[in-house]
Amino acid sequence: MHETPAAATAGTVEDILRRAGGAPDHTAFPTVDELNRQLEELRSIHPDVIRVQRIGTSRLGEPISFYSIGEGARSALVVGGVHPNEPIGSLTILHLVEQLTSDAGFREQLDTTWHIVPCADPDGMRLNEGWFAEPADRERYAREFFRPAPDEQVEWTFPFSYKKAYFDAMMPETQALARAIDIARPHLYVPLHNSEGGGAYFYLSRPLPALYPLLHALPAALGVPLHTGEAEGAHFTVLAPAIYEMGTLQDAYDWTEAYGLDPYPPGSAGDASTSYAQKYGTLSLIAELPQFSDPFADDTTETATRYPDALRESGERLQAAGTALTSLIARVEPHLRLDTPLLRAARVFAPAAGAAGSEHLARADQEADRPATASELEALSGVVRLHRLRWGGMLARALRAEVDAGTAAPEVRRVAVEAQELFDGWLAEALQAGTSIPLPLSAVVGVQYGAILAAHAQLEGTGRWVSD
Repeated sequence: MHETPAAATAGTVEDILRRAGGAPDHTAFPTVDELNRQLEELRSIHPDVIRVQRIGTSRLGEPISFYSIGEGARSALVVGGVHPNEPIGSLTILHLVEQLTSDAGFREQLDTTWHIVPCADPDGMRLNEGWFAEPADRERYAREFFRPAPDEQVEWTFPFSYKKAYFDAMMPETQALARAIDIARPHLYVPLHNSEGGGAYFYLSRPLPALYPLLHALPAALGVPLHTGEAEGAHFTVLAPAIYEMGTLQDAYDWTEAYGLDPYPPGSAGDASTSYAQKYGTLSLIAELPQFSDPFADDTTETATRYPDALRESGERLQAAGTALTSLIARVEPHLRLDTPLLRAARVFAPAAGAAGSEHLARADQEADRPATASELEALSGVVRLHRLRWGGMLARALRAEVDAGTAAPEVRRVAVEAQELFDGWLAEALQAGTSIPLPLSAVVGVQYGAILAAHAQLEGTGRWVSD
């Protein structure tokens, strides 16, 4: 077969950047039904290229599908919806599948069997669909947001046993994802995540210095800032700016324990899917792309605020938020009648806000006394906004569901009003700050898609590139 010009240089830096820049424009995220329909339409167009099998069933009875494209010497597994509030991956999957099926030369040069799980948690994603049609609307996003409790997250419910921690309650969706990993035995595994705000950042299961320049070049080429503020966890090893080594849950446990904090509080879950894939010698990549950015995401200018002081302030605000939410829940607990995913999540995450505050305060006493950068200050403020709006919004939704169902006792009705007012005040404060800027979906999808191709090009035997 003759190669098309577009496929002739597949895997080079230039080709990856070009392909990343070619992601289509979007203004909305597909619902679960729309995602499934579009993939089935592609399969009907390319029945000889795309194969599908069912690998599991969600807790509410939704089939979980496993698509395979092409035949090659290597295996890659790409999974969407591992966190159901992170739908950038849905668009990345649709673009990846379209590219692989429409360009035979490109597919053959990659010499890989591509396996795709479109949505690992369809039940949870349906609880976010209220904001999918208008993802640039920050207020609608906050009001319709859902994130499962930790022990109901597909990504974080793989078996784990370490010191006093023990978890083996794998959900049906988690079992399906484990089955996908075992079928694919992937050389490359990419669970598709996205962050809420800030800039782009990446996790790798092992150091790959030759890959870092391209991971930096991709967001730069598409106008997405790098995240240079606080890491998601202070225990992560920094490989390069905005690039971290995944590490292990054992590392996180030991780090938390060393600060005198509870490393496995009630509601904690299990290990990650990337840890499960390690038995196959898999290279795992996580490309976290923000839906919203801000002017300070990559601003490393030193400010007049001392870094320990910034940690203390954010810690105190987080503790206050956790106290406010947990006290509301305590008042209604004896009267609640509906057991919903929103309520289960709020019960766990409300005290988690206070725990995050305790972590910031503990770090403040040990961090070096230095100026905080603008990006660090914004990142710390972003953590406070995240905990307030996510958990406050979910609690308000959970109590409203009880009221709307006609099962709410008088105390539940009173607290529902208070929870809504508390959340509305936090939301108004966040909107007034005005730092959130919706990023073009074509840009964040392009960076995520390009990162997949860049990591693939580093697999042994690809013969594409090692550095530039």
